[in-house]
Amino acid sequence: MQFVAFERAKQGTGASRRLRITGRAPGIVFGGTTAPVSIELDHNALWHALKKEAFHASILDMELNGKVEKVLLRDVQYHPFKPQVLHVDFQRVDDKTRLRKKVPLHFTGAEESPAVKLDKCLVNHVINDIEIECLATQLPEHITVDLSQVTKGATVHAGDIKLPKGVKIVTHGRKDITVATVVEPVEEVVAAPVAAAPADDKKKGKGKK
Repeated sequence: MQFVAFERAKQGTGASRRLRITGRAPGIVFGGTTAPVSIELDHNALWHALKKEAFHASILDMELNGKVEKVLLRDVQYHPFKPQVLHVDFQRVDDKTRLRKKVPLHFTGAEESPAVKLDKCLVNHVINDIEIECLATQLPEHITVDLSQVTKGATVHAGDIKLPKGVKIVTHGRKDITVATVVEPVEEVVAAPVAAAPADDKKKGKGKK
């Protein structure tokens, strides 16, 4: 994905506030051998781009001052209740940049698994993204979790995932991370119908002479 940024001359809280009023979003690009540069972006274009999964987990082409640089979205600050981006951070990357980043998990094949197809189980997604480490050029937009072979009572761990070449999962000391669990269906208990109470003899005779 490619986007256009402009160098930002004025900095500070007041300047950023005035910038947002004009429909721009302040930001910064850092990393590599070049000094950090304060930038601004069209807010509406940025807002729509942020709704796309690929904008968060892939290498982006940023055009700045007529030059295209490879960057990675690092942080976004949103207004607490307005649909507004307050600030955005990008990191320059190249073929030698090694990074850690969370990427989304895409679950596939559950409907065809023995657990769902035969035993009518439910598959519970415990996490929806996972932190990985790799070279910037090897960063996947997502990690696929194949659930087509899961069976009743199974638990899928991070170690069960087939990872792209050069990618490894960051566990932060945890032995293994639970990704998904298979939950057996809950049996419905149908209550027996309650027999109607016998009519009151007086009510039966009501109205008779």
